[in-house]
Amino acid sequence: MQFVDQLNRTVQLKEAPSRIISLVPSQTELLIDLGLAHKLVGITKFCLHPKDTVKSIAKIGGTKNFNLEKIRSLKPDLIIANKEENEEIKLKELMSEFPVWISNVKNLDQAIDMIKEIGAITEETEKANILSLSISEKFLQFESVKKIKKRVLYLIWKSPFMSVNKDTFIHDMIKKCGWQNVCSHSVNRYPSLNEEEIVKLRPDIVLLSSEPFPFKEKHIADIKKVFPKSTITMVNGEAFSWYGSKLLTSTDYFSKLLTEQQ
Repeated sequence: MQFVDQLNRTVQLKEAPSRIISLVPSQTELLIDLGLAHKLVGITKFCLHPKDTVKSIAKIGGTKNFNLEKIRSLKPDLIIANKEENEEIKLKELMSEFPVWISNVKNLDQAIDMIKEIGAITEETEKANILSLSISEKFLQFESVKKIKKRVLYLIWKSPFMSVNKDTFIHDMIKKCGWQNVCSHSVNRYPSLNEEEIVKLRPDIVLLSSEPFPFKEKHIADIKKVFPKSTITMVNGEAFSWYGSKLLTSTDYFSKLLTEQQ
């Protein structure tokens, strides 16, 4: 059995996988929603959803610092990873021992493809196709929602402030909301910004993501001092950065957010 991942690598399996390890939270949720919880033998400590299911699955460390020995002890016949979220050196070591399927998702179309391809490699093609179609229809309907184009700064980190450029999945979600990402043309995918640079960007809205830096309501007042003319809003980072089955609920969240910002 041969499959091609999103890095155009050929992944060979002797038979349908029955012992799967997921190294990505959003893809763990996807696998469970495809009915594969009973085949998941290992996940990261950041795999949080669905809560009642993930608590009983063995944890293999974080997305970057996963424990190779723990993974080996679980004897997986398929590891599902991501180019950006997982450490390349460790992934290469795993590739030499196990079948590793790697996603590379920077926009909605690639997310849809990822869902279908994971469905194929896990023999849950029908469920994956139904899920993909539902997500596509949700976003198609969302295109007709009235949107007001505003300049948006999406912050993922504090000290230093960090944002995202156009080569990210978050950017594509910002674009789907009809907004303009003020850091879209930055050379770095995750540009670091000082206060002077941010002020020059003149954002109408500053979005404070709940992840990876855990922005809280308490940070709004401090950031308002830097951007007195901008609207400062806390947002659920999962809605903007999780590219699996979470996308089923993203458009409802975005619609509510857009209503609040009008």
